[in-house]
Amino acid sequence: MSKLENVCVYCGSAPGRDPSHAEAARTFGRILAEENIRLIYGGGSVGLMGTLARSVLDCGGAVTGIIPQFLEEREQLFADVTELILTTDMHERKRTMFERADAFVALPGGIGTLEEVVEMMTWAQLGQHHKPVLVANLGGFWQPLINLLDHMRGEGFIRETSDIRFLEAESVEDILPSLRTALAGEAENGDRKAAHAETVRRM
Repeated sequence: MSKLENVCVYCGSAPGRDPSHAEAARTFGRILAEENIRLIYGGGSVGLMGTLARSVLDCGGAVTGIIPQFLEEREQLFADVTELILTTDMHERKRTMFERADAFVALPGGIGTLEEVVEMMTWAQLGQHHKPVLVANLGGFWQPLINLLDHMRGEGFIRETSDIRFLEAESVEDILPSLRTALAGEAENGDRKAAHAETVRRM
């Protein structure tokens, strides 16, 4: 899993008060399309979700939208995406997004975005995956979360032996380079483990 081909992006179904959030979503959508990376996202047509997906499509990129049936109206299902997957519930939606993605990115968003990115951090902490998780701390949006994690660590609730690993980017232009560097490091680590295991078998 050293190649970055599919990126799952969590972001708000509202545009937010700061216009820079929508501009960041448009810019990142263009970057994904130019880099020929498929967007995996929640399937809605409103808020930052819709802005991001439209930007990818307008720039010639591919988009997979994954949405549970009960949210079709609330998040205004985006029928024009390249691939649309309807799920029975949120659990199936999140599992499908996880399986389709090579990495995860959190743009600004609300409690749903927070829950989704923290779940990916938790799964990584528990050793259930080694895919990069990146928080796009644009304009310091996610700084309260980063401070909270530092607080938990300082209080001894996040141990060094099972620390929470995540990447941080302060601009959308830095997101893909950070993900690629992390994937390359993970692949190199995997090669070292495989070589060690082969050596052990030969002994």
